[in-house]
Amino acid sequence: MTTNSLQELYVDNLKDLYSAENQLVKALPKMAKAASSDELRQGFEEHLEQTRGHVQRLEQVFEMLGENPKGKKCAGMEGLIKEGSEIMDEDFEGAVMDAALISAAQRVEHYEIAAYGTVCAFAELLEENEHATLLGETLQEEKETDEKLTELSKQINAEAMEGGEEVEAKTRGKRKTKRAA
Repeated sequence: MTTNSLQELYVDNLKDLYSAENQLVKALPKMAKAASSDELRQGFEEHLEQTRGHVQRLEQVFEMLGENPKGKKCAGMEGLIKEGSEIMDEDFEGAVMDAALISAAQRVEHYEIAAYGTVCAFAELLEENEHATLLGETLQEEKETDEKLTELSKQINAEAMEGGEEVEAKTRGKRKTKRAA
C-alpha cells in the first residue's frame, strides 16, 4: 500500500494498534497464569479488561472514520509477545519469573505508549478531536499501567535477588563441602 497522506498514515497506524491490542488480549491470560505473585496476576487480569476497553475505543474511532479496523498484523507486538512466550518457557521460578514477566510487560507498555502518542499527535493535527480524546484516554491508561509495573517490580526484583542469592549460597556451600571431602 502506498501511503500519500497523513490521514492514510493515521489509519494505517490505527490498524496496527488494533492488531496489537487484539494480540495482547490473547497473551495477557497466559502471562497472568505464569505469574506467581497474586498482585502481579491480578495486575495482568485488570490490564486484560482495560485492553478490551482499548479495543472498543479503537473500534469507535474506526466507526467514526468509516473504516474497517482489520487488515493489518502488528509485527512489533507479535515480536514482543513471542519474546514474552519464550520467557514463560524458561525454567524461571517464583519471583525470578515474575521479574521476567514484568520486564516483558513493560516492553509492551513502552511500545504502546509510543504508538498511542503517535496516533494522538496525528489525530490532533488532523483535527480529529473526538479521536484524540479517546486515544488520549488509552495513552494515559498505558502510562499508568507502566507506572504500576514499575512500582510492583521494586518488591518483586528484590525478592528475585534474594532468591538468587540463596541459590548461589547453597551452590557455594556444596562446592566447599566437596572440596573438604
